[in-house]
Amino acid sequence: MDNARGPTAGSPTLDEVARVAGVSRATASRAVNGGTKVSEHAQRAVDEAVRRLGYVPNRAARALVTRRTGSVAVVVPEPDDRVFSDPFFAGTLRAATRVLGEREVQLVLLLARPGAEEERMLRYLSAGHVDGALVVSHHRADRLAELLPDLGIPCVFGGRPWSGSDRVPYVDVDNVAGGRMATELLVERGCTRIGTIAGPEDMTAAIDRLAGFCQALEAAGLPTDRRAHGDFTEEGGRRAAEDLLDRHPDLDGLVVASDLMARGALAVAAARGLRVPDDLAVVGYDDLGVAETTDPPLTTVRQPINEMADRATRLLLDRIDGRDGGGPYRVVIPTTLVRRATA
Repeated sequence: MDNARGPTAGSPTLDEVARVAGVSRATASRAVNGGTKVSEHAQRAVDEAVRRLGYVPNRAARALVTRRTGSVAVVVPEPDDRVFSDPFFAGTLRAATRVLGEREVQLVLLLARPGAEEERMLRYLSAGHVDGALVVSHHRADRLAELLPDLGIPCVFGGRPWSGSDRVPYVDVDNVAGGRMATELLVERGCTRIGTIAGPEDMTAAIDRLAGFCQALEAAGLPTDRRAHGDFTEEGGRRAAEDLLDRHPDLDGLVVASDLMARGALAVAAARGLRVPDDLAVVGYDDLGVAETTDPPLTTVRQPINEMADRATRLLLDRIDGRDGGGPYRVVIPTTLVRRATA
């Protein structure tokens, strides 16, 4: 069903590809369009003919054969100002684009918060505009892990979903271990009045990091109630630090659930005359470029965003191609501690 002519008059045709490759037109069409009933020898011959002739397939006709759009959606249930200012999203999109580019698949970015925006996004996905969806930074209220499988569209989550994890695969970092690792460093340093600025209570990454914080303090016999919540932004970290230090001015250690929030907390500490790390030791979370630029440079937990996005995107492509068996796979990647000047 591939058109016989290329994109412009005089361009190589599929018939010419078949002639040069020494195969039938039907075999050439299947080989060009990714069909499965093509021998290895014939596929190599067609690939070589395509290269020699400079043949460009008609993608519209190819889509009719393969029922593929050649595009994948990255769904981010966040406001656009956060998406374009947080290095987490930049790293995720960069890694996903690189993997998709290897397969000549286009990335479509969908920003959708719960409500009318989410309904519009779900209508778009259900209309078959993309072959699959990669969901990142999801919240409890978005219910995407429950809704997307019902649309029949292949999907993978970057991060553990709140619910529906028995129906969708996900790739996550070990946030519980990361939160525990950050807190244990402060305990080993000799801090005894340790607080935390946790992330949003409706995100599993934040809840898991907080769980690790509590585990480490409980193991050390220290209280776990010195806490405030931010929204993973610098301003959110600033507000949470003001609140936490107002309530607990004697803090000597602080675990912050993102480097952006930690930068806001460091500004508050400086404004209050607290010396870091002498008066207040601080550990962040992410290591996506922000930690190296703070004053002083931030000790932090590195979460491998590039690896997470890479593996999630490849898993999605496998699901689209039917190569993963359709199971709800779970991949959890370990975190590491990066020591700098704040702890």
